[in-house]
Amino acid sequence: MTRALRASVLALTAAASLSAGQAAVRPLTLKPSHGGAILIGTLNVQRPDELTGVWSSLGRARLLRCLPNCEVVQAIPVPGSLNLNDSGGYRVVLGGNFKAGQKISLVLRYRNAQIVNLNATVGY
Repeated sequence: MTRALRASVLALTAAASLSAGQAAVRPLTLKPSHGGAILIGTLNVQRPDELTGVWSSLGRARLLRCLPNCEVVQAIPVPGSLNLNDSGGYRVVLGGNFKAGQKISLVLRYRNAQIVNLNATVGY
């Protein structure tokens, strides 16, 4: 097989491994903040959904809507792709003490009862 053909086969295999409802995520980071850390990154889902919870070994994260003031919400809409950062309309905030370079395991739950496990690294 040529390199291009091999790369195409690998790409198709990776795409086929995600089912229609399965969420895909890019690498996430945690930005230390006052008394905790803010989740930074992009969440991608195949169909519009809602993020209903995020947990770590330190406990449950707060889901916030910050338009214009931040308030705790029960769910965050994910219309396909959602950028999470410290200046966006929606934020996910974990409480606790974090050290730069620390890896944190996260569990994300979506409305359709889908659960996604991933890791986030604490930024510097």
